[in-house]
Amino acid sequence: MLMLKPMFHVSTHGAQMNRAASGQKDLEHETDSLAVSAGIPAKDWRASKAAGAPMSGSLKEPLTHPWTESKLGMSVRICVYLLLIMMSASARSHQQSDTYLTLKVEEHQITGSWEIAVRDIDRAVGLDTDGDGAVTVKELREAQESVARYLLSRLEVKLNGTPVKLSSKDHLIDNRLDGAHLILRLESDATPTPRFLVIDYKLFFDLDPNHRGLLRLEYAGETEAAVFDAETTSRTFELGAENRWAEVSAFVHEGVWHIWKGYDHILFLLALLLPSVLERREGRWKAAPRFQLAFTNVFKIVTAFTIAHSITLGLATYELVRLPSRLTESVIAASVALAALHNFRPILHGKGWMAAFGFGLVHGFGFANVLTELGLQSGNLLLTLLSFNGGVELGQLAIVAVFLPVAFALRGTWIYREGVLRIGSAAIIAAATVWLVERVFDLKLW
Repeated sequence: MLMLKPMFHVSTHGAQMNRAASGQKDLEHETDSLAVSAGIPAKDWRASKAAGAPMSGSLKEPLTHPWTESKLGMSVRICVYLLLIMMSASARSHQQSDTYLTLKVEEHQITGSWEIAVRDIDRAVGLDTDGDGAVTVKELREAQESVARYLLSRLEVKLNGTPVKLSSKDHLIDNRLDGAHLILRLESDATPTPRFLVIDYKLFFDLDPNHRGLLRLEYAGETEAAVFDAETTSRTFELGAENRWAEVSAFVHEGVWHIWKGYDHILFLLALLLPSVLERREGRWKAAPRFQLAFTNVFKIVTAFTIAHSITLGLATYELVRLPSRLTESVIAASVALAALHNFRPILHGKGWMAAFGFGLVHGFGFANVLTELGLQSGNLLLTLLSFNGGVELGQLAIVAVFLPVAFALRGTWIYREGVLRIGSAAIIAAATVWLVERVFDLKLW
């Protein structure tokens, strides 16, 4: 049975009730909850309030903070909303809508294959005829002719300006970590001697603007790669002529979007960056006194992560070292949770770059997946590797450029130390735990 990606729904009823509540009772409930989260028994907290005694520990500063009570309550609620948003995002980690199109242009014929996720096809044409929430092999087989017509109607190929009719000669089903994929075997009628090729790709963009079509084009022993997206639906290839700049640009763009859409990579980076504007003194997080100190921490983390994932990205792309996909993705999820957990129980004081380097080695294997799936040959593999990795670094630097100024400005506030750092780290742990369970046991929890 081929399970479809379930929908995820976050109920806001509890949040609406919180907004409707007001007065001292609501504030007491929130501060009691804060006391428990800080490790202070609720009964001791209430007894101390009644006696008027000051509290020691992490709650002492918030109670004397000049923020008003209403702002305190609002801060807590904002953090809860962020937790819910991050949990909903967890369901989409590495569930991008991608297809893999391979075309081989021969002297008088075009052949190839097209791999499409069954969940994407079901969303477009409705394969689940009995409405039981799952697509079976039988349902897919019964719809294979209509599915082939739908898919091929959104792929137009012209050779030397003349339309080429592609047909599907058979269908295969491949079960993968991210779900079942349909594989179409493609072939064309007789074609003239090839000079230039035009491909118009229009699949799924009306349903998902983030969809991508990953192309591997083979001709005369050379391999060229390209990416179709909602902004670039048509590409022209001069067969036998090299267009390296277009290939570099495409894979730089692909690298940027891979890091931005890879929620686990982003949360791993954020988990390491959150304490970078703070320093550990007397067992507590304190604001870093100078921007130079915070910048140095961030520079070390980003540099270590870059060097580490570049090493394993290269090794995996050249197939010198390979790890099973499920193992790689599971360890990545675990690394996200451990990085966030370190913010509660720091062991590597001031040495977050060591964690960035160690776990960055595993993330490099994850980055390599999108390149190895293209099946590139050694002729242009180095250029593609450097372009993609450069895009990853640009995407990573963009995140840092937004994060660092804001985090440094807020580093001395209670909401950053208690809300963003503590509750944000807890939310990251929760999301990473969901990913870890899903990947280890091949489940879908959301």
